Amino acid sequence: MNKFLDIKPEVAQALAEGKPVVALESTIISHGMPYPQNVQTALEVDRIIRENGAVPATIAIIGGRLKAGLSPEEIEYFGKKGTQIAKASRRDLAALCARGEDGATTVATTMIIAHMAGIKIFATGGIGGVHRGAETTMDISADLEELASTPVMVVCAGAKSILDLGLTLEYLETHGVPVIGYGTPELPAFYTRKSGFAVDYRIDTPEEVAKAFKTQIEMGLRGGMLLANPIPEEYSMDADEISGAIAEALRQCAENGVHGKETTPFLLAKVKELTGGDSLNANIQLMYNNAAVAAKIAAAYCK
Repeated sequence: MNKFLDIKPEVAQALAEGKPVVALESTIISHGMPYPQNVQTALEVDRIIRENGAVPATIAIIGGRLKAGLSPEEIEYFGKKGTQIAKASRRDLAALCARGEDGATTVATTMIIAHMAGIKIFATGGIGGVHRGAETTMDISADLEELASTPVMVVCAGAKSILDLGLTLEYLETHGVPVIGYGTPELPAFYTRKSGFAVDYRIDTPEEVAKAFKTQIEMGLRGGMLLANPIPEEYSMDADEISGAIAEALRQCAENGVHGKETTPFLLAKVKELTGGDSLNANIQLMYNNAAVAAKIAAAYCK
């Protein structure tokens, strides 16, 4: 086992016994929503995963240690510290561990640490991707590179709709990452169920998804798999409303000179503000849905 990694005893026991485990990121707690809503949401996600037959394992960095599985007290700690905790991507791992600091894991770093621990299924809200205007800024999320190299399935509601979804799919195709629509032929656009962009395959059951991913791993193919699970119909936002809010958020982002890893938190906060909080509720509900689906897939995978 990696000497920098601590696996929560409950998670270690489940893995040793071949029981289903679902990884979760910690950036959604520290940077995704305000306290105490962030903690309440994280604990409810844990409950949903257990209810669907799997063990939750929130991934984080605490005091320079890579953590696979957090206690409720550690989740509370992350929720209270919020954005004081560094947002950690692959490039930050070594420095944070060497300095004994905390880090909130993105999709990329959650995949890395989950793979170290032996966890194959990971539930999140939405992945990062190719940002709008990337042809000049070169702003492309490290999440995509990690999907290309690390054998973990990521269950999400598609890529965040603040991104260039078409270019994100092109990037994933170039790197050989299968994009599966869960009960849908097109990529969900995070807050909404439709984007107009087709996925590679549609699969309708947890058992079929688990079989496809297991086959990929047994073939020795490099990289992960992306499962795009649409937000439930009753929580899907109006496409025109969310498009208008994103356009205004992007304008303010450029006006304020925001760039790099601060871009996504800035845009999501602005979209929340512009939609009167509706986008935050949608974000929470899609996360609950992804957690349930990921737990069912993890259970099917273990069978």
